[in-house]
Amino acid sequence: MLISILCALATGRMQEVSDAVLSGAGDAVQLVISLLGMMCLWTGLMKIADAGGITRILSRAFAPVMKRLFPDYEPESPAVRAICMNVTANLLGLGNAATPMGIAAMKEMAKTNPTPGVANNSMAMFVVINTASIQLLPTMMGIQRARYGSATPFDVVPAVWVTSFAALLVGILMAKILEGRGQHGSLR
Repeated sequence: MLISILCALATGRMQEVSDAVLSGAGDAVQLVISLLGMMCLWTGLMKIADAGGITRILSRAFAPVMKRLFPDYEPESPAVRAICMNVTANLLGLGNAATPMGIAAMKEMAKTNPTPGVANNSMAMFVVINTASIQLLPTMMGIQRARYGSATPFDVVPAVWVTSFAALLVGILMAKILEGRGQHGSLR
């Protein structure tokens, strides 16, 4: 930014820089408002799903996988239920709406962590899964592509599936390979 301002001063194009800054700020506000509405909608729906017992159903459905990925927690534990809601939100492509559930999951896992302040293997695995999640329907990306004029905002879905599946697979494999490397069985 400093170099841009210095170049604008040197070339006498400060007005263009000012116009670009104001235009960018306006675009940022519009983006935040459009994402905020979608985030509120999906976060509310996820809360309703949790209150309606869908969390328990999902934790039972995901139980075989969750036992292998998160052996430190019982399938019906609050931590696994929060992880399942986070995974579900990510499957729907609701990255921003998944964030509160991810924080809740990490808080639940921290409650039973034998070494406070140090992530255990399950916490590290959750970060990997949350970061490299599979998105069956990349909703937020589709909204942004449509907003910026794409005639077919969801035509990238196959590419999203391939890349997110590959990222998730590599992340889980690396987390499993590195599991025993830290002190007290935790990653550092």
